[in-house]
Amino acid sequence: MLRHTRAFFSALLTPIAKFLLRLGLTPNAVTVIGTVGVCSGALVLYPLSELFWGTVVITAFVFSDLLDGLMARLGKKLSVYGGFLDSVCDRIQDSAIFLGLLLYYFGAGENYGIGAAAVLCLVLGLLVSYIRARAESEGYDANTGIAERPERLVAALVSAGLVGLGLPDAVLLIVMILLAVASFITTVQRIHMVFSQAD
Repeated sequence: MLRHTRAFFSALLTPIAKFLLRLGLTPNAVTVIGTVGVCSGALVLYPLSELFWGTVVITAFVFSDLLDGLMARLGKKLSVYGGFLDSVCDRIQDSAIFLGLLLYYFGAGENYGIGAAAVLCLVLGLLVSYIRARAESEGYDANTGIAERPERLVAALVSAGLVGLGLPDAVLLIVMILLAVASFITTVQRIHMVFSQAD
């Protein structure tokens, strides 16, 4: 759904990508820097009860996922390893966000419902990604579903940030439950899509 905004953000970030290339940064370096930034916001600020500022930091660094690809294309530095590193770091970033939320809500946040929902989102999010990767390695297409990575990130980050600004925890609980359900449905959709191709 949100993939249609990619062209807009690509145009917006192109000058930044060119500037970083002039500085001598490589796409792989930006991938790693972005991952460290996301993990810092999620695993340091979230457990310290800073949901809003954690979300601000995460959002600032999560755009590295677009920047590194832009830099690779502009600098003609596309590589199989770069794609592999980007995919691995995406999984690390996603996991860190939900892990940060579950650490907070199983700790200082004292809301075990949100903590449990974060666990489900973490596991199901990884499963959604794994099914696609495994399917493509076998020659099948599994690029479908109602809860792909951009939707999962936007839902989690917006709701966490708003709760950090003062909205009740119930808002995040509802969003996380809906996100877990949507991720489960996406898992089923992808399994069915592969099954229909293999039949």
